[in-house]
Amino acid sequence: MALLVLGVVVLGALVVTTGSAAILSAMARLSWRLAVFVCFPFVLVTLFDTLGWRFAFIRDRVRFQTLVWARLAGEAFNLTTPTAALGGEAVKAWLLSGYAPRDETVSSVIVAKTTITLAQGLFLALGIVVAWVFVPSDSLLLRAMLWLVCIELVAIGAFAVAQRRGIGHRTHRLVQWAGLRVPVSGELLSRLDENLADYYGRRPRRLILSLGFHFVAWCLGSLETYIALRWLGTDVSLATATVIEAFGTAIRFATFFIPASVGVLEGGYVLIFSALGLTPALAISFGLMRRLRELAWIAVGLVAFVAGPMLGAPRVSPPEPESATHDASITS
Repeated sequence: MALLVLGVVVLGALVVTTGSAAILSAMARLSWRLAVFVCFPFVLVTLFDTLGWRFAFIRDRVRFQTLVWARLAGEAFNLTTPTAALGGEAVKAWLLSGYAPRDETVSSVIVAKTTITLAQGLFLALGIVVAWVFVPSDSLLLRAMLWLVCIELVAIGAFAVAQRRGIGHRTHRLVQWAGLRVPVSGELLSRLDENLADYYGRRPRRLILSLGFHFVAWCLGSLETYIALRWLGTDVSLATATVIEAFGTAIRFATFFIPASVGVLEGGYVLIFSALGLTPALAISFGLMRRLRELAWIAVGLVAFVAGPMLGAPRVSPPEPESATHDASITS
């Protein structure tokens, strides 16, 4: 919470030092376009990310519309709670209770987090390649991004290996060693390990599709950046927008412990825009434009969290006891 407050203070300081008049002038150009920007292309981003989550399941267990409202609710919690962008993942798994066995929902969330982060690393690598044309090779910003993409890919690779080797069992032992109460049964964790091993070992097509859909979603972020900057009155290329978006996602990754990366993301935009020959006022205006879209979808996500179950979202199959589902899968 302290980091969130500090981030808000930093954002306020950036607005004041950059010049609120220039920022308000840029934002005034938006007019009705701001309402369009809130919806497009973010709706497409959400759909592709939901498809990435759908293929993170071992099999098509939950209907797409159910996954959409669960994802919107989970992302709202990721952005508004100081849980290092992980609280929303627990919310997603919890919201799918009754739509699929718990071990399958939890394993799908873990796999989706892996594939979306790996896709973000690949998108960052693409941004670095494109940036080589615009940014001097000895740029401190470019070198920082090179180090960051290496760290990210190594970290996600290690996380994937840990999943293959039994992350549930190892976590269970670690928690017990620490003398803490284990909130779930050892049987559930064993089934979780079985699901992850099954997915990575026998579902390569679903893994590739999950990664691919998430990568497309990251690329659509470049289109959003391009549209935003054009509507703010700046003529930029799609390549420049790709660099801005890719480096911005890297800053979010590095500052995951700050809710929504408030303040530091806007400060990062100032550095990125300056390196590309764009003004700090444009960077802050762009950042605030993104924040307004973010706030609107947080509201949608919170409504989905409250109203989703009451809407009677259709179930794929009647809920079954987890043990019975597990026994049936073994028999088959």
